[in-house]
Amino acid sequence: MSGHSKWAQIKRQKGVADAKRGQVFTKLGRELAVAVREAGPNPDMNPRLRLAMDRARSANMPVDTIDRAIKRAAGGGEGASLEQIVYEGYGPGGAALLVEVLTDNRKRAVAEVRNAFSRGGGSLGEAGCVAWLFDQQGVFTVEATGRDPEEVELWAIDAGAEDVRADGEVVEVYTIPAELESVKAALVKAGATVSAAELAMVPKTSIELGDKEAGATLRLMERLEDLDDVQKVSTNLEISEAALAEYAER
Repeated sequence: MSGHSKWAQIKRQKGVADAKRGQVFTKLGRELAVAVREAGPNPDMNPRLRLAMDRARSANMPVDTIDRAIKRAAGGGEGASLEQIVYEGYGPGGAALLVEVLTDNRKRAVAEVRNAFSRGGGSLGEAGCVAWLFDQQGVFTVEATGRDPEEVELWAIDAGAEDVRADGEVVEVYTIPAELESVKAALVKAGATVSAAELAMVPKTSIELGDKEAGATLRLMERLEDLDDVQKVSTNLEISEAALAEYAER
């Protein structure tokens, strides 16, 4: 399993323990609002909105809350003042970090992100310093429970996936962004269970660090994602099981 999915997995586990549901719903509401602002409130005509709605449902956001967020955004209020920014930097040991932000106050956002980097042993960099290390891809996770993972891999390849990686009964599928929806639909039609889907910044190459530095990087990522304005943090860190264990114990 890639570092991307390992980080998502540990976040889900800690998210339940930390009970940060209110903050998660706020962030999801912002994503819904910006998606509506960009391409309208009809999910059939707005792929970004469909993905945002799927993520909201996966986080157990109530349906009526999702509907209200979309209606408010369609009315021209919520989302109008939100600005999308990507900050770039380095974690302890030199792993690259991309920090995706939705904010109504750029000065507050950059101050909080810079402070998080500093307190977490990293450094905020200039625009473009690490973005070249990543490509945007469609990424989704397929649960192969009860099926042969190789069969699921073949389904994904036949559907047009760019890359497929299996780890036990979990299969990760990577597509170009424009084909995420079509590949996902083909897999669901074939009988696969898609547990998560998103557009993600996937590293072209990864970096391995010692367990201590890797754990410190994961804690910095958590510190960043705890900020209200931060939507997502991506890294090129290769996350080992030992690093996950060291991180999870703290």
